[in-house]
Amino acid sequence: MKKNMIMLAAIAATCINIGAAEARDQIQIVGSSTVYPFSSYTAEALGNTTHFKAPVVESTGSGGGMKLFCAGAGMDTPDFTNASRRMKAKEFTKCQKNGVKEITEMVVGYDGIAIAQSKKTAAFNLSRHDMMLAVAAEVPSKDGSHLVANPYHFWNEINPKLPHRAIRIYGPPASSGTRDAFEDMILKHLTKHIDAYTKLYKADKKKNKKYKKYHKVRQDGVYIPSGENDNLIVQKLARDTEALGIFGYSYLEENSDSIAAATIDGVAPTPTTISAHTYPLARSLYFYIKKSHIGKVKGMMEYANLFMSEKMTGDEGECTEIGLIALPKAERNHYRSNLKALTNLTAADFKKKH
Repeated sequence: MKKNMIMLAAIAATCINIGAAEARDQIQIVGSSTVYPFSSYTAEALGNTTHFKAPVVESTGSGGGMKLFCAGAGMDTPDFTNASRRMKAKEFTKCQKNGVKEITEMVVGYDGIAIAQSKKTAAFNLSRHDMMLAVAAEVPSKDGSHLVANPYHFWNEINPKLPHRAIRIYGPPASSGTRDAFEDMILKHLTKHIDAYTKLYKADKKKNKKYKKYHKVRQDGVYIPSGENDNLIVQKLARDTEALGIFGYSYLEENSDSIAAATIDGVAPTPTTISAHTYPLARSLYFYIKKSHIGKVKGMMEYANLFMSEKMTGDEGECTEIGLIALPKAERNHYRSNLKALTNLTAADFKKKH
């Protein structure tokens, strides 16, 4: 009898452990440092206004978040990942291979990539072409026939209208969605129209069908990767008044007492220019839901619905007070419908312009 009781107790303990492995009472969120302020604000609101625990939100960078999110469907993997650029097709494929079969994509708002500097420094107007020549690892030779290692170290070497000021840029690392978006909108977008780069692209494409459009950032100390915490870049600009920093608009707004934006092609980042996409470096912000965890992790749908609510991300939403740019009403309603239906992201979606 005693032996049987011991066996039953062991079985019960095993069942309890299995149950613990299959369910959690706290949501795990990873991803973009740009989306982090809005996601963590919503997480705190969920914890303060409902019986659910506040989700744990980690700023890992968009790329780092995707790696964790797509690692598998087990309960030791995140339930959501935030991103300051869209999930890549190769990340979706990795998710599928690792058992993360059903994913719902949300666009929560807009953001602009700010190019900022200390307020102590004279106002700065840059073109996208100026920025491309400042950060590219290689630039066209003087006759434009081929590429050479980037020789520029002062802004007036790029454009005589700019000051004799050292080029020094604190920016996001390669794992960051902000870095991906910056490369897309500056390097890839502009170099595809410049002969020296297109010649390289066409030559290499014959050898390697997977060759990508030019997006190499210089590594000679002019562009300085500064981690996933954008506040660190803000702090560096306070000390290094000649430098520029690259980060999301919300960090610019939050620190407007000490830093100011450079205009890009004559346009400053503001809620109006970003939502209208007249600011050249405007972009969408995302979060992704691991559908297989719904029902196993308490509060997932409640969190997602709160994040997409008018209260948080509408025109007068609380997240807009800390820098998020609201989507137009029709787009907000579209994504709320997708959330209600838990619409699956598919491989075909990556062929559509987004």
